[in-house]
Amino acid sequence: MFRINENYLKLPGSYLFSTIGKKVGEYSSANPDKEIIRMGIGDVTLPLCPAVIERLHSAVDEMSRQETFMGYAPDLGYEFLRNAIVENDYKARGCDISADEIFVSDGAKSDSGNIVDIFAEDTKIAVTDPVYPVYVDSNAMSGRTGAYDEAAEKWSGVIYMPCTSENGFVPELPRETPDVIYLCFPNNPTGTTLTTEQLQVWVDYALKVGAVIIYDGAYEAYITSENVPHSIYQCQGAEACAIEIRSFSKNAGFTGTRLGFTVVPKALKCGGVSLHALWARRHGTKFNGAPYIIQAAGAAVYSPEGRKQTGEQIAYYMNNAKVIREGLIGAGYDVYGGVDAPYIWMKTPEGMKSWDFFDYLLEELNIVGTPGSGFGPSGEGYFRLTAFGSAENTVKAMERIKAGKA
Repeated sequence: MFRINENYLKLPGSYLFSTIGKKVGEYSSANPDKEIIRMGIGDVTLPLCPAVIERLHSAVDEMSRQETFMGYAPDLGYEFLRNAIVENDYKARGCDISADEIFVSDGAKSDSGNIVDIFAEDTKIAVTDPVYPVYVDSNAMSGRTGAYDEAAEKWSGVIYMPCTSENGFVPELPRETPDVIYLCFPNNPTGTTLTTEQLQVWVDYALKVGAVIIYDGAYEAYITSENVPHSIYQCQGAEACAIEIRSFSKNAGFTGTRLGFTVVPKALKCGGVSLHALWARRHGTKFNGAPYIIQAAGAAVYSPEGRKQTGEQIAYYMNNAKVIREGLIGAGYDVYGGVDAPYIWMKTPEGMKSWDFFDYLLEELNIVGTPGSGFGPSGEGYFRLTAFGSAENTVKAMERIKAGKA
């Protein structure tokens, strides 16, 4: 008789955003007259910029002609896109990354979940807490996280590195030595960042103990502070200890078209084994490549017009972030993030549990956010709002919060 992967049975409840969607759906069905403002899931709302749309159309036309038709994409992705990534995201920032160290994919979430395939089954992971759920859940599915303690909301086999207002949301080096360290900056969910000097500490630590850093840079386009790095490869020695994951979802609105990439430097090795070679084998075996038309559109993001137009969209969302941040501060909340990221992280009022605050916002103010406890035990007592809504709804939401602060 066939057997299932019992690690899935250890997972607590459903995926965070599925739970939110269910609760909002039930409330909306029971209250069809209520106008709900959604500031929970980090999905963009602006359409793809004109330069990207124009290239999408021309790429589709190419697929209709014999001489320009494209079939399977190359394993690593099309060279035109990888070269554009190298020139704009790495060489322009002084990073020594080559095109053949870049693997194009259908998004950062997929790569974050799949990268675990190349590590040993007994790999010990360390995560910042709160944390993007995919990092922990994907390792739980692979049997690396031990048993789940429902009362403590922790996995026995995971090293948690608390990031709270008490330590300025800067994780401390763990006492127990990990094999793989997950870092996401600008951070999801807190919207906070590390300076280049603070990130260099982690690179030096990883090199010292022989750990690998999985660096999620999905929100780097939102960085405004000069001392915040856009890539971990701006730190000395990072090519020998770090894998970087990037996305086109938030910087260019590709949440519905799906495009991302992962950088695995050839200098990154375990003993004499190249992690680049392992990921190339996994990537070529289990992934058929992002579609040509999507990769063509991705390259258009780096054109002069694409950079200008996506920059305007980022500025639009960051203005929303400013409105949210200032609105919450004006209403008396303790607020973090929203300066170098499209996420605003706030303390819940008067010690309210984060899911209780979720219910309050939904039922009393008809606003949807994300409870901090869904991101890990250190997220309890905090709440996340996103800046990806419309400017009109952002202002309206702040007016509701100011008028009805709990």
